[in-house]
Amino acid sequence: MHFTGRTWRPPYEAGSFIIQATSGCTHNQCRFCNLYKNEPFRLSPLEEFEEDLAELARYQPTAKRIFLTGANPFAMRYEKLAERAFLIHDYLAKCQTIAMFASIRDIKDKKVWQLRRLRALGINGLSIGTESGDDSTLQLANKGYTSKELIAQCRKLDEAGIEYYFVYMTGLAGSGNGRRNAINSAKVFSKVNPRFISIDSLTLFPDTALYQMAQTGTFTPAGETERLRELQLFAQHLQIRTHLFANSISNFYPITAFLPKERNKLIDELQFIIDTVSEEEMLQYRTNLHALG
Repeated sequence: MHFTGRTWRPPYEAGSFIIQATSGCTHNQCRFCNLYKNEPFRLSPLEEFEEDLAELARYQPTAKRIFLTGANPFAMRYEKLAERAFLIHDYLAKCQTIAMFASIRDIKDKKVWQLRRLRALGINGLSIGTESGDDSTLQLANKGYTSKELIAQCRKLDEAGIEYYFVYMTGLAGSGNGRRNAINSAKVFSKVNPRFISIDSLTLFPDTALYQMAQTGTFTPAGETERLRELQLFAQHLQIRTHLFANSISNFYPITAFLPKERNKLIDELQFIIDTVSEEEMLQYRTNLHALG
């Protein structure tokens, strides 16, 4: 298999079969991220992609879900995505779903009729690293799009019937800004239909721009208690049916909930942690995180 650079997949894709479609990130400018800093974006040559499919077909001919790696393979043009989807079905007749990472920026150049055709070819389950829906936080993180663009592009996915998943990152707005970020993000996310929302909590690593900003005092990280209150507010203001998964290693307290049914349960559990665990203990946990996967 032709894997190069950082191979990364979400925890919920653990049961999927992985093939590299791209490497690196087309944007590579998010101030909190160090995953692809020294890895230029590259589209895997078609011959390599086909060789990997042939190898996978020998060992797992009944594979039903494929996850294409790279920071955002959905950045490929419609024609190239369709070409690779056809190839996957040539080699894996049982494949039902072709999932991958995507950015809001990657959807812009695709028309709804093209998205519908990609969905018909099995492309579904886009993991979108939104991180926030608050414009000030998006600008701070240097995500490269606004909340209005997020809504417009995800509504195209909704119209095309493509399932997608969001990430929300507590602490990203910095100290004192968690309330604003939570409420504004919940309002924006409630205008579209993410199948579920995965919660991460900002962890600063030395080779990121946000870490350097924290060192110079131009960014003040949010405290751990503030992050839990931010998550409470985010869940309280979400007005859609969705799953929340706050169970990645970056979260001090792992918790999952189906909203709105389990909203109060989630808020109460987080309140118990706020009331019984010290800021120092939670901060020590974050200090000891040297990697997120």
